Amino acid sequence: MADRPGSEPGSPDAGRPNILFVFVDNLGYGELGCYGGGEVRGVPTPNIDRLAAEGMRLTNMNMEAQCTPSRSAVMTGRLPIRSGTVRIPLPGQPSGLTRWEITLAELLSSQGYRCGHYGKWHLGDSPGRQPHERGFDEWWGLTETHDSSLWSTEAGYDPAVVPPEQLLEGRRGEPSAPVGDYDVAQRALFDAEGFGRGEDFMRRCVSEGQPFFLYLPLAFPHFPTLPHPAYAGVTGLGDFADAFRETDDRVGRLVGVLDELDIAGDTLVIFTSDNGAEDVLPWRGWTGPWGGSYFTAMEGSLRVPFIARWPGRIPAGRSSNELAHATDIFTTLVRAAGAEIPDDRPIDGIDLMPWLEGASDSSGRESVLCFVADRLHAVKWRNWKLHFIWQEYMGDPPIELSIPRAFNLYDDPRERHDVFLPSNTWVQRPVMAAVTEFWDSVAAHPLIPVGAEDPYVPPAA
Repeated sequence: MADRPGSEPGSPDAGRPNILFVFVDNLGYGELGCYGGGEVRGVPTPNIDRLAAEGMRLTNMNMEAQCTPSRSAVMTGRLPIRSGTVRIPLPGQPSGLTRWEITLAELLSSQGYRCGHYGKWHLGDSPGRQPHERGFDEWWGLTETHDSSLWSTEAGYDPAVVPPEQLLEGRRGEPSAPVGDYDVAQRALFDAEGFGRGEDFMRRCVSEGQPFFLYLPLAFPHFPTLPHPAYAGVTGLGDFADAFRETDDRVGRLVGVLDELDIAGDTLVIFTSDNGAEDVLPWRGWTGPWGGSYFTAMEGSLRVPFIARWPGRIPAGRSSNELAHATDIFTTLVRAAGAEIPDDRPIDGIDLMPWLEGASDSSGRESVLCFVADRLHAVKWRNWKLHFIWQEYMGDPPIELSIPRAFNLYDDPRERHDVFLPSNTWVQRPVMAAVTEFWDSVAAHPLIPVGAEDPYVPPAA
């Protein structure tokens, strides 16, 4: 790689990578070719598959059950129940992360990284909680979610009562400004705009000798799953398939820019999803071998594709079924950038880099606590899953179980056959040890209430 003038201690020249993080929205485990989908679903995904072949593919990456909690976990390294970000925000209450939380972007920025965000934030819309106020130097996109693009298509919608959602852009030190209404026409253009801005951001950072963190939280495939007009009809299989083709093409182009700029070996690329498959018709996705839907603790909700590529650091062509969780992304990226993990609060994420680099066969994680909103629905421990609250699909009522249901996920990936009684009650011991450890930490560091306002100050335990 060519020398960069003015590199900071946190730059790739000091062994710390640029970071390109593509975060798709509701992509099912089984959709990509490298996860058993691709042409099986009618749309090959050669560019994303190539990314997996050149890096490491995880088969047991676990996210949270909804958009906001997953994004919170990635940005803070903390389980969302700690941060008061347990569900998609309700209108009329303070939403997103309190200013007390320390974000991934803030820590990377402290190491000299330039941070850009282009896409959906969903972690706060009020002043002080938007991306350019939480560590990003610049941003464009939505503070909320993509459902709002459908409002203007519905009979009875009154923009005088509920104004259209706005696309926004902002820079550090300046207020965000609206750049247009977000409707179905803009939904179809959303990802093209994000990729375009992201490419421009990378080029500017390289030309100025700045290491970068590029965060691209895409619209794809969140409903309404609409392709850019240039891709409409290309597959002959409808909007969903056309949008898949578009996304694979755009990922391929963006990764190609790293080669063009001669920074591929200095850039850690992550491609993953915020939770399992879209479950709203006619845009329903595919969870592969896993059962259930998002907004639950089923595997189809939690398990997502995850690909990490860093040429020369992460060996190519590897895969692993070791446990990993959204919070681990935070810790891994903070450590890769040379920043310090906050020590004044519980951080639930662990550093996956030794495992990704091949120095260890273990991820270092044995359990995942599966909260849905503020209730502990299940716990994963090794290849086991113990459900305390049973809910298979988003619209099902959650059922409190008097006796837990246990599943060996090697034998029963769709969680159909409860094997808790009589011979597997032993699984409750390590599961409850993980639960107890979590609640002990809460006693020392109380949970932030949902809707907490700023300035937030943690109470004394």
